[in-house]
Amino acid sequence: MHDHAAEASLFKRRAIFTFVCVVILLGILLGNLYQLQILSFKDYQIRSNDNRIRVVPVAPSRGLIYDRHGQLLAENQPFYSLELIPEKVKDISAALDELSKVIDISTDEREKLLESLKYHRRFKPITIKNRLSETQVAEFSVNQHRFPGFSIDAGLKRYYPHAGLLTHVLGYVGRINNRDQLALQANGEWPNYAATKDIGKQGIEKFYESLLHGKPGHLEEEVNNRGRTIRTLKSVAPEPGQDIYLTLDLQLQKKAMELLAGRRGSIVAIDPRDGGILAMVSSPTYDPNQFVHGISSKAYSELLNSRSRPLINRATQGQYAPASTVKPHIALLGLDDKVVTPKTRVWDPGFWQIPGVERKYRDWKRWGHGWVDVNGAIVHSCDTYFYDLAYKTGIDKISNFMTQFGFGERTGVDIFEESAGNMPSRDWKRLRYNQPWYIGDTISVGIGQGYWTTTPLQLANATAILANKGERFVPHLLKTIKNDTVQVNSPIDKMPPVVIKDPKNWDIINEAMKDTAHKSRFIDAGYNAAMKTGTAQVFSVAEDEKYDADTIDEHLRDNALIVAYAPYEAPTIVLAVVLENAGWGGVNAGPVARALLDEYILRDNWEPK
Repeated sequence: MHDHAAEASLFKRRAIFTFVCVVILLGILLGNLYQLQILSFKDYQIRSNDNRIRVVPVAPSRGLIYDRHGQLLAENQPFYSLELIPEKVKDISAALDELSKVIDISTDEREKLLESLKYHRRFKPITIKNRLSETQVAEFSVNQHRFPGFSIDAGLKRYYPHAGLLTHVLGYVGRINNRDQLALQANGEWPNYAATKDIGKQGIEKFYESLLHGKPGHLEEEVNNRGRTIRTLKSVAPEPGQDIYLTLDLQLQKKAMELLAGRRGSIVAIDPRDGGILAMVSSPTYDPNQFVHGISSKAYSELLNSRSRPLINRATQGQYAPASTVKPHIALLGLDDKVVTPKTRVWDPGFWQIPGVERKYRDWKRWGHGWVDVNGAIVHSCDTYFYDLAYKTGIDKISNFMTQFGFGERTGVDIFEESAGNMPSRDWKRLRYNQPWYIGDTISVGIGQGYWTTTPLQLANATAILANKGERFVPHLLKTIKNDTVQVNSPIDKMPPVVIKDPKNWDIINEAMKDTAHKSRFIDAGYNAAMKTGTAQVFSVAEDEKYDADTIDEHLRDNALIVAYAPYEAPTIVLAVVLENAGWGGVNAGPVARALLDEYILRDNWEPK
């Protein structure tokens, strides 16, 4: 028999339990609804808007670069690409066949497109061909009605109208790579490059990237759940990069490149009144425009492996023995340290010997100069005089004194590609070679040879300090920054001067450099100039051997150097010229310096800038 009372009690307990569970679940559901609809309403509303509103960054236009007279050096030119919206084309392969009759589409471009379409949203445009010529754009425009879904997209790309003339100063822009992205992320700048494909890679373009790049704008677009744009809700225009004006004189730059005529070497011209660089040429050079759109592996390999090393900025990275161009600095040290006086004379029989040592250090003039004082030693570039002076002065004083003129240190010029050169010392040799310093090392340094190396920019800067009688400026390329409303001059970075014991010694050295110019090719210049030539050995000649350029390889021949400034009374330009393996400095580099000074000082409409 069934116990109806027990069954009724069990059913009642189960019904109550079920009811309680239902009430609890309904409570949880209502609680969640309250949480979602009331407490978290604003949060989910924002998330919903984020899902349907897409922010599209808009790249800014890059700032332009001008020379000191407003001549355009780097601009932005329009470029055109052919694009396709896949969903608007029924048969893409057939359409490409037909399109090839209007615009040449290579097999690689076709295959790349078809492969990319596998992973591409059909309502978004995809690029078929970059860098269309104006003729191709015109031909497509006439036939565009035949190709629904195809269109021309325009953009801006950097362009250097003077090609290789300014490559080593301006540098170039190129596509942002992983290394660039990591650097931008580390500096917190990556959000500003969301719409930008290119970035400064070298030179001014890299150093002043923050000024030239500008600030991106953005579009706020309403999209559906598949990402298709429905409408544009808001547009914020980008801020273009700032235009910058450099201290360069384009006309002088052209003249310098013309004078080098493709030879390996460098020319640097500085305004000694403020350190502004008037010209900076490195030869051979290359066209930076090929890097803007992406240089081919073959073309880059040719540049990289060329024996002429066109990728090196010889003006700031080339390291050369300064040779006789630094004899005025050595003489100034001798006078200042009272090792010699203006009347001190040294006998030059064509050689010099360390006391008690048989080896002879030869003068360039094998029969010697006879009795020579400091003026004659500079004018005639008497090696024997400076062998003796270096021996009496010592490397410690030479090294410390020359460091004040910037030797062995980066000048601080506003491009990143710069070498420090080498001003040798006892400590340097010990660290570099684990060897002691010998007297013979000092003798070589006394004529600007041995371990001493300098860049053309350092050489020009050190000569400017001589011309300024100790006043020093940091060499710079930036003159003015300009945007839509304001033009700001770059501050001049003046350094503590080189102080010597007797200021009259400046005049003695500069007078000797003026006499050197008169002795050479500057006597009929129409202005007074000062100069010092140099011939730097690339390899050492044995004591009893004679240097013969005709019997040695071209790349082992002497380098020709010259430093010069003018007008002598109030200098406005300082030059340093280095011609690799050209031979005698006065004969080969001298005419180059003379032509450049004439170009700058005697030009028809010349006025000091």
